[in-house]
Amino acid sequence: MGSPTAPPTNPVVQADPVSASASNRLAALERRIGERLFDRDTTGARPTPAGRALAAEAAHVLEHLEAIFDRTRAAARASTLTVGTFGSLAPWLFPALEELLGDVTVHQVTDHGDRLVEWVSEGSLDVAFVAIANQMRLPSTVRALPVARDRLAVLIPSDVPLGSGRKPFAGLDVVAYTYDASTATLHRRLSELGARPRAAATAETAVRMGRLLRCPIVLPRGLGISYAERQEQVSTVAVPGRLTLFMVTRRPTPPQLMAAAGSLPARLGLEPASESPVDT
Repeated sequence: MGSPTAPPTNPVVQADPVSASASNRLAALERRIGERLFDRDTTGARPTPAGRALAAEAAHVLEHLEAIFDRTRAAARASTLTVGTFGSLAPWLFPALEELLGDVTVHQVTDHGDRLVEWVSEGSLDVAFVAIANQMRLPSTVRALPVARDRLAVLIPSDVPLGSGRKPFAGLDVVAYTYDASTATLHRRLSELGARPRAAATAETAVRMGRLLRCPIVLPRGLGISYAERQEQVSTVAVPGRLTLFMVTRRPTPPQLMAAAGSLPARLGLEPASESPVDT
């Protein structure tokens, strides 16, 4: 007698874990939206109008996201410089650097000169343009290259009288601003010339105050020429004082900055500097 035949067994169908996971995510998405996204039957699944709308919106988002990634990758490959200067020079310096540095992206920072020099030393700034590099102790990691020279001048609003002789400011209020560390010396000199000196925090503040008070304005000549209106005069008489604009960088100075420094005085309307670099 032969061996009994084993009864047939039902095959076990293994669920596709990927399909199950996708179905679970789709069901969760439908619950969150509150709409059915697919019609399901024995032949498969077809998107509902809500599903087609969601797919179109998702495609738009993904396209926008890819553009963001492209711009981010481009920024990572681009050359950038973080540049700092004091507030009164910023409106003239930053546009000039944008022109001179071409494809280099300039990140702009404004603050006081001593703080900017410290940030260059720490490495959080690539370069600072200040006027106090020869009036402070520089950190050992930086060097200061003289870029341009200027001098103090008098901006005279229209119909404002200015005297002559040894005391041209006798009996006059004079608004004064300078971007180096010589403010106290300047006020003392103006007092000797007969003035009642009044301080201003920025060059633009000095100009607006002088026009409002109808009095002379003492400030660096380059800034005075930039702010002067048609009926106003800029004169260098009676006010002594030389100013030097320095480019402060870590060593060695980035080559693109060295190239830009030679053309910067002309862009700012200043004289080229002839002094030697200031090092510690």
